[in-house]
Amino acid sequence: MDIITKKLFMMQDKEYRNFTAKSIPNIDIDKIIGVRIPDIRALAKEIKNEDYIDNFLDELPHTYHEENLLHGIILGIKYKDIDLLLNKLDAFLKYVDNWAVTDIISPKLFKKYPDKVYKHIKKWINSKYEYKIRFGVVSLLQFFLDDNYRHEELELVMNIKYDSYYVNMAIAWFYSFALIKQYDDTIKIFENKILDKWIHNKSIQKAIESYRVSDEQKAYLKTLKIR
Repeated sequence: MDIITKKLFMMQDKEYRNFTAKSIPNIDIDKIIGVRIPDIRALAKEIKNEDYIDNFLDELPHTYHEENLLHGIILGIKYKDIDLLLNKLDAFLKYVDNWAVTDIISPKLFKKYPDKVYKHIKKWINSKYEYKIRFGVVSLLQFFLDDNYRHEELELVMNIKYDSYYVNMAIAWFYSFALIKQYDDTIKIFENKILDKWIHNKSIQKAIESYRVSDEQKAYLKTLKIR
């Protein structure tokens, strides 16, 4: 057992392990240590510049879920070179096997290089890897619905065809935020009922749950649900 795995086991919470196993049912519980996210974030900050980190990031795939979480968090806070970060992400994402890991990766560096990141996102969402696709969609949601918004992204996400609950949930999550942040462009998609029924209705449901959608908009969105 290497130094990082030992550190993670020292923070083990077996009750939290059982909770994690329930929230990520596609992961074998034997692959879960049971470490709370704030503890993993603290560890990432503590060790991100240690000599052994490069070996940890290159030795893929990892054995434990928390190693993947730690890996994702470190990628988000360690690198200042966007090309190196994107290459590291490409290498890592094909081994990711659940939503919790994709959704914890949120590099602030993405904000500084939107053009390069957007180019990579278009590759990710056309990948054969389930969670690389999800990461691409979640990255669009996080970084490209405000100042870096591009109208074409609504169509890019619409064209994703991958039979996966976790990909489809990410797509619905994306469109719910698009309804919040880019309502005038996005509402047309729902008026024309272009999306898959489940994604269409789930997007509306999530948007309606938001306090950032007006009561008038919520009332109208309810009329657009596909029965």
